Amino acid sequence: MRAVAATWRCPMPAVIYSDNHLLCLDKPGGLLTQPSGTSRDSLEYRGKEWIRQQTGKPGNIFLEAVHRIDAAACGLVLFARTSKALSRLNQAMREGHCRKEYRVLVEGHPSTRHSVLVDHIVHEEHRARIVSSNVDGSDEANLEYWVLEEMDGFSLLKVVLGSGRYHQIRAQLAHLGNPVAGDRLYGAETRFRANGAIALQHYCLEIQHPVTREDMQFHSNIRLM
Repeated sequence: MRAVAATWRCPMPAVIYSDNHLLCLDKPGGLLTQPSGTSRDSLEYRGKEWIRQQTGKPGNIFLEAVHRIDAAACGLVLFARTSKALSRLNQAMREGHCRKEYRVLVEGHPSTRHSVLVDHIVHEEHRARIVSSNVDGSDEANLEYWVLEEMDGFSLLKVVLGSGRYHQIRAQLAHLGNPVAGDRLYGAETRFRANGAIALQHYCLEIQHPVTREDMQFHSNIRLM
């Protein structure tokens, strides 16, 4: 397999890795992962255009996201380039055979430098809400965080998820009293980027290659600060 240098950068995000089965891209904040049924740009569209330029193949390009991140967030998105790879990667994700690590710039300073947060979440329209454990339809959400750096009014966190709930990181950190910088939806007072991006990054992904079974590790190169 080969790592591909990202030589086509406008408007293409950085290519972290590519072979005949996988494409891992570094998504900028403010860009949709997949088409929304509108004319808005998306990472999937840009990925297909990059493949078309690299291969010179006309016609349809198979490219399916194995996981998604919020449009406002940045960082790694893994795509499958074949249906076989997609099926195997989806199964690996369902069975928890992957590890995702996030970097998050939050407002304020958490009271402890390392903690496990366990909450219950309900999924409302375009947002999540923390509720008590006895609320019908709620799901348990847990994550672990470490404070990596503190600065004037902000903290940089490393976050590892124990569950994969909708807007989980954003809702749980806001409930803690430390919303993601720029995340006005969850009470942040600061603005992070002019395009509505927030300071939430999918920083590291570890997964087994769907064909070779090689252990793969990818890192985002986007700078939060």
